[in-house]
Amino acid sequence: MAALRVLVVGCGHMGRSHALAYRQLSGFEIVGLVSRTEKSRESLSQELGGYPTYADFEKALAATKPDVVSINTYPDTHYTYAKASLEAGCHVFLEKPMATTVADAQDLVNLAREKELKLVVGYILRVHPSWTKFVETARSLGKPLVMRMNLNQQSSADQWHTHKQLMQSMSPIVDCGVHYVDIMCSMTQSTPVSVSAIGVRLSEEIDSEMYNYGQLQVRFKDGSVGWYEAGWGPMMSETATFIKDVIGPKGSVSITDTPKGASDDVEGHTQTGGLILHHGQLNEQGKFINSDERIDTAAEPDHDGLCRLEQEYLLRTITENESLEDHWKDAVNSLRIVLAADESVRTGMTISL
Repeated sequence: MAALRVLVVGCGHMGRSHALAYRQLSGFEIVGLVSRTEKSRESLSQELGGYPTYADFEKALAATKPDVVSINTYPDTHYTYAKASLEAGCHVFLEKPMATTVADAQDLVNLAREKELKLVVGYILRVHPSWTKFVETARSLGKPLVMRMNLNQQSSADQWHTHKQLMQSMSPIVDCGVHYVDIMCSMTQSTPVSVSAIGVRLSEEIDSEMYNYGQLQVRFKDGSVGWYEAGWGPMMSETATFIKDVIGPKGSVSITDTPKGASDDVEGHTQTGGLILHHGQLNEQGKFINSDERIDTAAEPDHDGLCRLEQEYLLRTITENESLEDHWKDAVNSLRIVLAADESVRTGMTISL
């Protein structure tokens, strides 16, 4: 089979990592790089050895006639670019979140299904071996589960600029929350029934209708509950940046943090320092029967390696015609939950799902 021609749209952190994967995998051939910023597209082209670059997405799509379009732009362009790509007969890799509304996300799914094309959403934690083990271990703790997660990011300079750009279309609990809500759904394998949330604007540098700190709470049909917190900006505390903890009747499992400072860059969003499995069973004297177990994760891939795993998955879905029905259902479902959380912030009401 000839290599699949890929148009990479967006040349920031994620676009660069995915472009590296396409260059490394023999099943793909990059035919162009698209970015509204000349510096980013030309810099990436030079780093990769020289590829055609474009400032305009529609012109690039028409000129390169790709088999696959990889969309790694700000969320407010996801729906428009993905829809145009599918209508042009291209498979699509789409960074999360799929769209800014549930209706638009479902529209993309319907279009991909109608045209018999693959649409893979960038849920990077789904290909992460340490997070796979985290989910698997959480499922062994009994029901109901208590799931506690956050990803607060203290940002400044270019990273704060990026966060402010993202907040022109969505809040941190929407943009980041889809990852962790998706993980909660996978752990419980249960239906979410309601979500409530709080949020606050901590900077006059962002729109008055937006908030840069938020926390959501989701309830599941099986009695499980989940909590997720996300905040962006120079005011955020570094002492409360990383909690990934699940508690069940039989014990708990936690991801330990990476060394301090790792969260300053993209690696800190995915790296783990290991898992700790706590057994809650007591003996007749009321003492713990088993000691805690530490599960080593030192061999996990770095961020670029995880992006390569995502693109290997995309390639497999195309070449082996794997069904994406469950993938689509889960992607739309997690978006529905975090958008309902956003509605809860703005209305002060618990939202039924």
